Amino acid sequence: METKKVLNFGAGPAKLPQAVLIQAQRELLDYNGLGISVLEMSHRTSDFSKIINTAETLLRELLNV
Repeated sequence: METKKVLNFGAGPAKLPQAVLIQAQRELLDYNGLGISVLEMSHRTSDFSKIINTAETLLRELLNV
């Protein structure tokens, strides 16, 4: 798909790499091969807990806390 490349010099959100956007797009439709979107997943499932725990771990590592 041909897309127009836009540069954003604003103070708001930064552009994400296309590979990140493509992976997010795929996983919005079928998260990790489970056949369900992460948006449709119950917050009580073990798969969703893994998402939250991984995000917390990576954020703590990034912020060194």
